[in-house]
Amino acid sequence: MNRLLKAILAAVFIIVIMVSAISICTHLFKSAKIDITEQDLFTLSDGTKKILGKLSQPVTVKLYYAQTAAMKAPDMIKDYNEYFYFVRALMEEYAAKSNGMMELQVIDPRPFSDDEQEALRYGIKRFQITEDESFFFGLVAKTEYGAAKTIEFFAPDRQNFVEYDVSYLLDSLVSRNKTRIGVISSLPITGQQVSQYMQMQGQRGKPAWTMVQVLEQRYEVQEIQQDVDEITGIDLLMVVHPKDFSDKALYAIDQYVVHGGRAIVFVDPHCIADMPAKPPQPMYGQPTPSQASDLNKLLRAWGVEVPQGQFAGDKILAVSAAFQQGQNAEKHLSFLELTPGCFNDKNVISAKLNRVLMFFGGAIQTVDQPGDAPNVITPLVSTTADGNTWQVSSPQELQYWPMMASQLMKRFIPGTEPVMMGCMITGKFASAFPEGLKEEKPDASDDQKAADPTKDTPETHLTKATEDCAVAVFSDVDFVSDLPFLAYRRSGFGMISMISDNNALLVNTIENLLGSGDLIAIRSRGSFSRPFTVVDDIESAAEEETAKEVDEIKAEIKKLDESKMELIRKMQSEGVSTGDITQLNKQSEEFETKKRQAQIRLNDVQKNRREKVEALGTKLKLVNILLAPALILVISIILAIRRSALRYRYLGRIEE
Repeated sequence: MNRLLKAILAAVFIIVIMVSAISICTHLFKSAKIDITEQDLFTLSDGTKKILGKLSQPVTVKLYYAQTAAMKAPDMIKDYNEYFYFVRALMEEYAAKSNGMMELQVIDPRPFSDDEQEALRYGIKRFQITEDESFFFGLVAKTEYGAAKTIEFFAPDRQNFVEYDVSYLLDSLVSRNKTRIGVISSLPITGQQVSQYMQMQGQRGKPAWTMVQVLEQRYEVQEIQQDVDEITGIDLLMVVHPKDFSDKALYAIDQYVVHGGRAIVFVDPHCIADMPAKPPQPMYGQPTPSQASDLNKLLRAWGVEVPQGQFAGDKILAVSAAFQQGQNAEKHLSFLELTPGCFNDKNVISAKLNRVLMFFGGAIQTVDQPGDAPNVITPLVSTTADGNTWQVSSPQELQYWPMMASQLMKRFIPGTEPVMMGCMITGKFASAFPEGLKEEKPDASDDQKAADPTKDTPETHLTKATEDCAVAVFSDVDFVSDLPFLAYRRSGFGMISMISDNNALLVNTIENLLGSGDLIAIRSRGSFSRPFTVVDDIESAAEEETAKEVDEIKAEIKKLDESKMELIRKMQSEGVSTGDITQLNKQSEEFETKKRQAQIRLNDVQKNRREKVEALGTKLKLVNILLAPALILVISIILAIRRSALRYRYLGRIEE
């Protein structure tokens, strides 16, 4: 056999061995995977693994994605490809960890095919790209007995929550009953219907809050009227902005909780979502309506209170924003961005949260509790240790809060310990109505009312709980409202997306109170975004450098405006000389010159800040571009040196 034939056969055998080895390794080590992502994006949580372990019947999961259509679509649709690869990889991990109870099918529904018709039949959303091509990206889970659940569309903004969505789908697929959540509120958060007559007059009803719409995807949400006698038939009670609740409503809430019912309470010292449709006119004697809610009669019986007129503040957490057109962005004590360090990392509700936005949140304070076994109060969300409470001097300051940011920031005094803004209370609660509810007879005289009040107390009245109770309390309502910069927004295709972890905090709390620990372990992952602290420090330093200068300019503007107003009043009452007008014009010219000079200095500082940020970005790019080649080069040099050393050693032995 000649040398050429031997070489050819050797090459063929090497190729066969390589293909065989790859095939064998692919099958033998198919389940062997290593997740090297920082947030373990492709690693299933313990909660998901438990849910998969509880599957009692085979489940078929069909992942619909119009991959062929996406390749022909605009860039906006093509961007979904990366998200699809992530979802598909995650679903493959589900199938691998299901012990054979879950089968995954990835389907590309082509136009006019049976797959397309099946996707539509299951409720997968279709978005028309061209006359023939349609875009699908959803999921259907089916049991062998015909039960089916659907994720209509995978919105990229919900990538942080996709594991929870899929796990909830599988968990609810085998359950029969839907959890019922009752909502009692002074606001129309469940929607407001109008009569046909009012519709004819052009009036329209109000839709439910986005919070309610999101919850309705998973729970049965029902409204509870404020004149309710007894709260029954629900699994969880949500008390939202209890403004001017009667004792009758408070008693119904009290007895629901004391009888072991679970509840979430949202109170607010100043609820922006409760802003009146028409602003009051103080100049015409119209009082400024209160936008505060109060449930302290019940909260004090449970061990906490939310003082009226007090707000939680923190300069470190204050968000810079502009709430009026033409206004420069400035930090607002009322607008706080809670970040890691503000969340209780030992509680499953808040452990993995990353960013919660609150607006005019109050301060939750503990109160003395009688008895040997006081209720346990567990903080969930708080300010930093530099946080403190702040107040306003008049209701007008709250009415004109967008223009009061700098004044409030100057008056704020940092504290020495965190201010609690959310907590969980557990224990055997005492009733806030130990003697029951007393209602006066409407037709009795004053003497009869004082002497003989009518007790309207049911036989089921409890003065103290006989089993453990649990209530979550948050000192803000706006953080789950429809204000466009806090929790929710409408994204592409009309889908609801999350701005922050506000919704995650809400759902975490619901799942925890309902006792679903498996889902809590998934949901509490929160958002994967991470603050760029170096850039933030650079911007904060630059802002501190300019803060004094900006304040001086504003003071000069205010002083000039006051001088002008004083001169105008003088002209109206006594008349004014030409010299005064000339002097005012001269002052205005001098001020404008100073203002231009100050603006130039501000521009220089901002330019330096931008150059620092850009220089940092250039360094990061160089590191990312050069690091991998540099590592390969170093390894190559090391291997080359080692190979040379071994060669010389081998040659030395031969010579010997």
